Amino acid sequence: MLESPRRPARVLAAFPAGVYLEVRAELEPHVIAVVTGEATRLPNAVVLGDRLPRVAVGDEASVGDGAIEFGPLSLRAHRWWDPAPPLGPVDPAQLARSLPALTGLCDRSPRRPGLEGNGAAALLAEGCAEASLLNSIMAAEQLVGLGPGLTPSGDDVLAGLLVALRHLGAAAGAGRAVWLADWLAAAVTFDARSRTTPISATLLHCAARGEASGEVLAVLRALAGRQSLEPVLHRLLQLGHTSGADLAWGLRIGLAAVLDLGGWEK
Repeated sequence: MLESPRRPARVLAAFPAGVYLEVRAELEPHVIAVVTGEATRLPNAVVLGDRLPRVAVGDEASVGDGAIEFGPLSLRAHRWWDPAPPLGPVDPAQLARSLPALTGLCDRSPRRPGLEGNGAAALLAEGCAEASLLNSIMAAEQLVGLGPGLTPSGDDVLAGLLVALRHLGAAAGAGRAVWLADWLAAAVTFDARSRTTPISATLLHCAARGEASGEVLAVLRALAGRQSLEPVLHRLLQLGHTSGADLAWGLRIGLAAVLDLGGWEK
């Protein structure tokens, strides 16, 4: 969006550590987050090295021709970061060891998913484990936009699932997991713009490409054995009211599915 011709935008939401700008576009939703260093670095985020100005929801903005303009600011990117770095090859045995560790830490955490006990989430896990497109897509469509907030719980679960299937599947050589990620990504992004919030729809499109926040990427690296799991999972679980726990739930479903679809013991 930055490198495209300049387009009008508006302030969609404003917080002390982040401002969300909705760019007016015809196709997929485009929301850019301008955040301070203390905020979660979402995959669609521009990190500002200073404080954010006071702006109000509905204020005019613009994005394109290399710049983001809102309030008194005119921002240009000084360096880029990759929201979907490849993990590199991973031993499936390492992933098998990571699943009970992830499950145990999540189960013991007081931070609970927003849709805990939801039947659609259980159907999603079952469908992914069996590579059943019917069950997986039917469950995913029930979850899109389900729950309150800027990023509803159902969307967060789906985002965690998509990045886990794509990254862990590719790293472990589980082609069926990547194949499933492609189908699910197409299903959940097809009409996300009309079924959930603009911010969440944008993040679903990011997850469909394997793009995630720094907290999610850190947990993926830990599951692959690159770093300790407990501290990075704790940081993820602290996100939002239930967003972190919902994302972790999606990661659990995705990790289990990669092992099932690869034919490896859990």
